[in-house]
Amino acid sequence: MGDPDRLRRQLGGSATARLVQRLRSRIARGQPLTGTLSLAEPSPEERRAVEGLLGRPPGRGGSLTVNLDELDRVLRRSGLHPAGLAAAVRTLTGEVAVLADVRAAEAASWRAALAPLTALGERRTELAAWCAAGGTTALLRRLAGTPQVASRLTVDLVAVLDALPVGREPLARLAARTTGDAHALDPDRPLATLVRSAIRSCWWGSGPLPESAAAQRRMLWYAAGVLLDELSSTVLALNLPTLPGCRLHRLAGPAAVAGEPVVLTLRQLARDEPLFAAAPVYACENPTVLAAAADRFGPACPPLVCVAGQPTTAALRLLTVLTGSGATLYYHGDFDWGGLRIANLLHARVPWQPWRYRADDYRAVVADRTAGADTARRLPDTRVEAAWDPQLGAAMREAGVPVEEELVLDELLDELIAGDR
Repeated sequence: MGDPDRLRRQLGGSATARLVQRLRSRIARGQPLTGTLSLAEPSPEERRAVEGLLGRPPGRGGSLTVNLDELDRVLRRSGLHPAGLAAAVRTLTGEVAVLADVRAAEAASWRAALAPLTALGERRTELAAWCAAGGTTALLRRLAGTPQVASRLTVDLVAVLDALPVGREPLARLAARTTGDAHALDPDRPLATLVRSAIRSCWWGSGPLPESAAAQRRMLWYAAGVLLDELSSTVLALNLPTLPGCRLHRLAGPAAVAGEPVVLTLRQLARDEPLFAAAPVYACENPTVLAAAADRFGPACPPLVCVAGQPTTAALRLLTVLTGSGATLYYHGDFDWGGLRIANLLHARVPWQPWRYRADDYRAVVADRTAGADTARRLPDTRVEAAWDPQLGAAMREAGVPVEEELVLDELLDELIAGDR
């Protein structure tokens, strides 16, 4: 060990602190303490300290150059530290972690933490691309912060993804069943962010998502069969063609006999599989249309569903089951950019045909001032294309006039009862 007290006096003081720190940095980088080391703009105290160690003046230039091989020999021969310069630095400053070793150990810890995700990708082919993607690893590392946190997060992530897709299971129940924590998939939890990323990549498809973050979360979970807001997610409907033998018929059948609209919750639509006749079904964007149809036609009105702006998961559930039962769906929305975005989202999730919702229909409304188009208002300078009619977006940009459903309400109702689409 040499003479620790003397070592501290000669190499451990403030005058040699910068030199020792530079030496410690070299050790941490895995570099040998050989050759020379220069200190820029040395103070007189630093010059005197090095002179005392080496036993000669180090020079008077703008930098102080220290021969490390010579300093190592001095430490060994003088008895300051027989093990040499590197050991002396450790004695003065403590053990030095070599960065390469630290990084290698950390990389090994990350590989171990992410190993269950790799295994999941090998086991579930539909998840393979997402599990192997660099973006997935980067997201998990960012959310976890450390390999230790990532290890637990990955275990929970694999447990949830292994359970998906599910058959209309509430979110809290899925979280409790797979992780033991009913709140593990709450919106602000890292696990929920990761699972939604996987759902978007593997089960959502290429269709657009709603602009609202909350609506996006609901849609993504629904795509994997997970239910949010069982009671608060609702859809407005009139005269649904339900068939005896299902729960929904007992709920909505009497209202259809009376020609009265019903508000259905996601819970009512998801408790069992509704049974529908394969009849034409109409859908609109605004509740005013449905209310007016109920007032005018009552029980004689064809089945009509209102998405009420951005489609809820209850609306998607209802329209999906209707079309899956053989119903032909006809849709109309507002002739504005928001209306086209809603229709595009709906078009990507369920098959529908336009109900007076093409370029020619828009041009006719704008040309006929008596139809109620307000030409004083203008569409903003935005570009939205209609997935079902490539000419509609161009026609709307050319005319620049928004036309809400309420402005063509009478025409829609006339065509609804006549079956003219």
